[in-house]
Amino acid sequence: MTSELILLFVISFLAATISGAAGFGGALVLLPFLTGIVGIKAAVPILTIGQIFGNASRVWFGRHELKWKPIIFFLLTAIPLTILGSYLFTEIDSNTVKFGIGLFLILLVVYRRMKIRKIELGDKGMLLGGGLTGFLSGLAGSAGPLGAAFFLGLNMTATAYIASEAFTALAMHLTKTIVYNKYSLIGQTELYYGVFIGVAMILGSWTGKKIIEKLSREKFILLVEFLLIISGLQLIWTAI
Repeated sequence: MTSELILLFVISFLAATISGAAGFGGALVLLPFLTGIVGIKAAVPILTIGQIFGNASRVWFGRHELKWKPIIFFLLTAIPLTILGSYLFTEIDSNTVKFGIGLFLILLVVYRRMKIRKIELGDKGMLLGGGLTGFLSGLAGSAGPLGAAFFLGLNMTATAYIASEAFTALAMHLTKTIVYNKYSLIGQTELYYGVFIGVAMILGSWTGKKIIEKLSREKFILLVEFLLIISGLQLIWTAI
């Protein structure tokens, strides 16, 4: 059991480092391992608790560069649809949802790399992004890469992008925690594991911030797009 906890801490740290550097991806790294330990029904609430710590730390580290306008537009639709998705979590098989998100992420990167006129969603486009991300996050456990993709299109600095996306993710995870708790999905064991991995995620978020401080914007964009493709492929793989 001790060796299993040490491995869980290390993987949680690495997952948060990835999220701290790219704004997402940590959940997709950690969830399969966590599921193998506690099962999917417990893994999603545990991961949600852990991500509260991870996202809160990313918000704190980048607090001076938060972009409130897109954050507010995003959360206007994300919060209510996160609640709806979370209510449906206990009843719906999420494999089809994961497959769809994965395919969308891969196509999005391809589209970004094509030499055609780009669609500028702007701040109001975040209403769409928030609704989609919130609903699918509540339904499938995590849709972080989808929300990150919308924030990436706003051409923020790396720190502003990481912190602003993390703020919206934090709000959604807190919302899901309330719903999961209402349905008794969070007990003593889930809380224990969630706080345990949360500590590792704080350390990983700090490490991720140090990484992005050393990257040029071009390299940062390449890193994010690479992880979007990896995330998409992993979602598709776990759904089939």
